[in-house]
Amino acid sequence: MTRVLLTTTSFQDTPGVHHEMLAAAGFDLVRERGPLSEARMLELAGQFDAYLCGDDALTRAVIAKSLPRLKVISKYGIGLDKIDVAAATDLRVPVLFTPGVNHTTVAEHTFALLLAAVRHLVVEANHTAAGRWTRLTGHELFGKTLAIVGFGRIGREVATRARAFGLRVIGYGHHWDEDFARQHGLTRVANFDDLLRQADFISLHTKLTPATKGLINARNFPLIKKGAVIVNTGRGELIDLAALVAALKSHHLLAYAADVLDQEPPPPDHPLLGLPNVILTPHIGSRTHESVQRQASCAVENLTRFLAGQKPLAQANEV
Repeated sequence: MTRVLLTTTSFQDTPGVHHEMLAAAGFDLVRERGPLSEARMLELAGQFDAYLCGDDALTRAVIAKSLPRLKVISKYGIGLDKIDVAAATDLRVPVLFTPGVNHTTVAEHTFALLLAAVRHLVVEANHTAAGRWTRLTGHELFGKTLAIVGFGRIGREVATRARAFGLRVIGYGHHWDEDFARQHGLTRVANFDDLLRQADFISLHTKLTPATKGLINARNFPLIKKGAVIVNTGRGELIDLAALVAALKSHHLLAYAADVLDQEPPPPDHPLLGLPNVILTPHIGSRTHESVQRQASCAVENLTRFLAGQKPLAQANEV
C-alpha cells in the first residue's frame, strides 16, 4: 500500500470533498501538523512513498534521505519556496502543485487587510468590545495609488477589485498582460524605485526567489511615501525585517498588514508582534471553505493521477 504523509493543516481542518477523494484513494495515510521543520522532516524521511505537503521544509537533505522510497511530492498550494525544486529535479522527484485555485480568496483577503489598516478596524473593534468608545479617524482608498508587485493571477484579481474602489493602479512584474492592463486602466512601471515613490499603498504578490528576497530594504525604504501602507500576502521574506521594523517605529509607514511572516508561526519575541501599526493574520489568505476544497482536491488529484501513471494537472519540474 502506498504510504503518504499529509501535513497541511488547512486540508485536515476543513471539511469537504477532498477528504472523500483521499479516502477513496486507499493510501496508508499518516497525518502530521505542519509546517514541519527540516529536523522533523529528516526524522520522517525514508518512510513514505509520497508527501502531500504544505509549507514544510523540503530541503535537499530531506529529499535525499527520503529516497529511494519517495516517488512524488504533491504541494497543496502554489508557493514552492519551501521546496528545493532544483534538488528534487536533480534527484528525479516530481513536484506537483496547484496553480489557479486560490487567487480569488487571496485577493479578497488583501482588501480585508488594507481596509483594516486604513480604517483602524482591529483597534476600533477591540476597543468597542472592551467597552471603550474610541473613535479614530481613518483614510479613504478612493483616489489613491495602489502599487501591485507581481501580476500573476492574484495580482490581476487585486487589480480588478482595486478599480472598483476607485484606486489608480500601477504595477511591476515580469508577467504583464497588455490586454488586461488596457481593459482595466493599469499602468506598468518598469523601475521598482519609481513604483515605490508613487504608491500610497503597496501590495506584494510576487514569488519569493533569490532575486526578490529583501525586495524592499533599507536602501529603498526612504523612497516610499511617508504615511504609506504595505500589504503582504506573498511571503514575509520579500521585505527586509530590520528595515521594516525601523520604518514602522519611526512612523514612516502608516501601517503594515500581512498574512505572512519570515517565521511561521512566529516566536514570542518576533519584532513585529505587538507593534501598534501592524496587523498580522496567521497565513489564512487562501483558507476559505471554497479555496481549501479547490486546492486540496487538486493536490489529491495530482497525486492519484501521478501514482496511476497519468499526467498530473500541474507539475513544477521536469524529471
